Amino acid sequence: MNTKTLGCTLLIAGTTIGAGMLALPLASSSLGGPATLALMLGLWALMAFTAMLQVEASLSTGKWYLHQLAAQLLGPWGKRVASFCILMLFYSLASAYISGGSSLLVQALADVGISFSQGQAAWAFTLLFGGMVCIGTKQVDYLNRLMFAVKLVIMVAVLALLLPRAEGQHLLSLPLGQGLLLAGLPVIFTSFGFHGSIPSVMLYLGDCPKRLRRVFVWGSALPLILYVLWQVAILGLLGQQSLLDNGGALDGLLAQIGHLVNWPLFNQAMHLFADLALATSFLGVTLGLFDFMAKVSKRDDNASGRLQTGLITFVPPLLFALYFPQGFIMALGYAAIALAILAVLLPVALVWQSRKQAEPHHYRAPGGVLALGVAGAMGVLIVGVQLSVSLGLLPAL
Repeated sequence: MNTKTLGCTLLIAGTTIGAGMLALPLASSSLGGPATLALMLGLWALMAFTAMLQVEASLSTGKWYLHQLAAQLLGPWGKRVASFCILMLFYSLASAYISGGSSLLVQALADVGISFSQGQAAWAFTLLFGGMVCIGTKQVDYLNRLMFAVKLVIMVAVLALLLPRAEGQHLLSLPLGQGLLLAGLPVIFTSFGFHGSIPSVMLYLGDCPKRLRRVFVWGSALPLILYVLWQVAILGLLGQQSLLDNGGALDGLLAQIGHLVNWPLFNQAMHLFADLALATSFLGVTLGLFDFMAKVSKRDDNASGRLQTGLITFVPPLLFALYFPQGFIMALGYAAIALAILAVLLPVALVWQSRKQAEPHHYRAPGGVLALGVAGAMGVLIVGVQLSVSLGLLPAL
């Protein structure tokens, strides 16, 4: 694996592993160990498969962006649906990351005696990391490699402390009520979202299917491994009831673990991990949004054009994060719907259409018609479950 392929693999992994990973055991505590692990494995396989479906559709048509693929293979309505879901998902995520990142920045600066308001921190966070995106994918790649390496070192150290303390009986806990297994689908599904970065990676790496398969499969497998180990460590250490009694507070969870491990720097290390996880997710999401907006707005790939694209990309989420944070926090509750359409239903529909038109020698994702049917059914199920949870028809985790 050359350094460019490795960098893209880490970019996919960094985009996938957000700060929400730390709270995943809290969110899934009512599911229990076996159900959570089964959902993680199944949803990772689904997302890795649909990533390769998107690669297949792109290689068969020569179009890298979902709205272009949808326009060519599904017609005008397909393009409208794809464009709307891309903007809804990317802008809401970018706004949430700016809001969360600015809060973490305020706290980090206060720890060293520097006073920053929330608004000033939002501007600083956006200018710093948004500026890197505007400069180019190569710079994002290098910065992401550094931050991902630090994240990995922290997680290896923490897991080395926690895993030997895990108790096997805690890992065998079962779901606490009916409907919870279904309710867990959207929560865990969104933890494997990286598909918005696929066009940027394909533009950067080229059209080699073997290389792209390696990037997307291994780039999504790294988060799966970390998620499983983290889930085993936390659930095995604290048990289901302790996690439920925590009430969903991440700071409380970290403090609770800190009392049980012999590492005075535990809380600081985990907060640094959260900072880096949020920053790498922001880079991956906004890189995909930046490239999408550059294509849609037809900006030139020079300094002036990239600056204009940067303004289109970062000003709207910055303004919403500053003035309407609650609106986007609510919108994030529906992110699973947009992600299910973009990452599952659209790739399935695109490949179904492209296989009717393509020459038999072009690259095909494995699985055949049966795999397409299963993936499509899972996408419909995730959308239906999220709507049911939102309407109160299913319990929320």
